[in-house]
Amino acid sequence: MAQRKENIVMFPFMAQGHIIPFLALALHIEKTKGYTITFVNTPLNIEKLRSSLPLNSSINLLKIPFNGLDHGLPPNTENTDVVPYPLIIKLLEASTSLKPVFKKILIDIIQAQNGHPPLCVIADIFFGWTASVAQELGLFHAIFSGAGGYGLACYYSMWTNLPHKKVNSDEFLLPDFQQATKIHTTQLPLSMLEANGRDAWSVFQEKNLPEWVKSNGILFNTVEQFDQLGLMYFKRKLGVPVWAIGPVLLSMDNRARINIENGITVEFCKEWLDTKPKKSVLYVSFGSNNTISLSHMMELAMALEASGKNFIWVVRPPIGFDINSDFKAKEWLPEGFEERIRESKKGLLVPKWAPQVEVLSHTSLSAFLSHCGWNSALEALSRGVLLLGWGMAGEQFFNVKFLEEEVGVCVEVARGKSCEVKHEDIVEKIELVMGDTEKGKEMRRKACKIREMIKNAMKDESGLKGSSVKSLDDFLSSAMLSMRKTKTA
Repeated sequence: MAQRKENIVMFPFMAQGHIIPFLALALHIEKTKGYTITFVNTPLNIEKLRSSLPLNSSINLLKIPFNGLDHGLPPNTENTDVVPYPLIIKLLEASTSLKPVFKKILIDIIQAQNGHPPLCVIADIFFGWTASVAQELGLFHAIFSGAGGYGLACYYSMWTNLPHKKVNSDEFLLPDFQQATKIHTTQLPLSMLEANGRDAWSVFQEKNLPEWVKSNGILFNTVEQFDQLGLMYFKRKLGVPVWAIGPVLLSMDNRARINIENGITVEFCKEWLDTKPKKSVLYVSFGSNNTISLSHMMELAMALEASGKNFIWVVRPPIGFDINSDFKAKEWLPEGFEERIRESKKGLLVPKWAPQVEVLSHTSLSAFLSHCGWNSALEALSRGVLLLGWGMAGEQFFNVKFLEEEVGVCVEVARGKSCEVKHEDIVEKIELVMGDTEKGKEMRRKACKIREMIKNAMKDESGLKGSSVKSLDDFLSSAMLSMRKTKTA
């Protein structure tokens, strides 16, 4: 008789930065372990995902009913990539209404399998409530963080303590994570900076974060060897197992499938990079959810031109413009900038999206000026690419701090969306990282070391398994053991 394929139910928050690591993990588990994956999300996200799955994938995409209009959101709002930042909290609040429907989905899955429960439920850091649902149904539950251990530890500690409200200083320590050293108020996202315990973000996190202790553990898309500080924080704080299983990253093909409708083709990009010397190109991109102000865009353009370096810049509409509007070089960039760049062949301006994994994998790539979202940071680190950090939101500021102070592969360029930015300062930082400086050489040595750590962590050869492979095995064994105990109880 054919052996039953265990089912894993996965449910990420409706944002590209969350869906992408979940999809990468789903494909990784499907490929390496052969389990059935049921991937739950709202209708528009499921439709978008359908075209991004490999043809040979058997991942079951399951729609959970949702209508943003019922929650005061604009029509067809199901993903943070189509809403301005202030509306993200509304989408988060609205997501809590999915609890009864999600519970019914799990009950239906159990009934469809003749009473056989899913092996486990893997849910988002913003969906703490799913732990209670899993507990009620006797299911093994894990939170999956697409963020790294250190960044999420700072984020968790900030929301649970709001320490900046308790000091008369711009600098402060996290009371339960002092290893992170001093944090400055300029390193806080706006939602955190303005939080007072009664605002919408505080109220949401006050309900969400305490639910984590009901989970059976946390999966992190990171590597234990360089992210121990953050992982130890959660082991100590929550008293649940913590599994570092990363980096799980989408392959080039799958990333391209998700975003092929915008930007440039992989071939065009590769041809352009092929004409450039080894380690001579700077890649500039702030991810799928962030953009900078018009004045910052002008300063960045002047810096790129003045640096004399080759560059690829993914340009999204600046703050205040419709995020879906067409590229407007004459309005957004210094006069004649586009023409000069085209003539000199020094730069490539790409509207909205570029094939990031291909760019970072190319031998001509030297550094990445990034918002330091953890997906982007991992894609750079796993290829030995140095980072210039410009945190914008969420835990990105803490990622920059971690990558600069603890790992030594990043230099901070700017902070947030309203800081003062001078193009001369950016030029100086670009030269520091990409030029023939002692600092640059030291950073490159560290980047090579981290790349090797990542490679070793993901090693899966007969008789030789890396730490991340072992962690995933351990997580799945724990889920299996729990399921057997529940069935015999």
